[in-house]
Amino acid sequence: MDEECGCGGHHQRHEDRCGCGMHGHGHEHRRRFFSKAEKIEKLKNYADELKKELKAVEEKIKEMQA
Repeated sequence: MDEECGCGGHHQRHEDRCGCGMHGHGHEHRRRFFSKAEKIEKLKNYADELKKELKAVEEKIKEMQA
């Protein structure tokens, strides 16, 4: 766990996106709270990115099998 913010031990990989609001450049403030509509939009965008990633992986598999 990060002693400074207490938001967990996941900072090694993506501390700029952990959502605790304590990590940033200088005195930059990051939002920690989002509306339900914003959360839904973020999840939809994330699902779209996952679909793109899956398509790329499937293409790579086909390429490697050829």
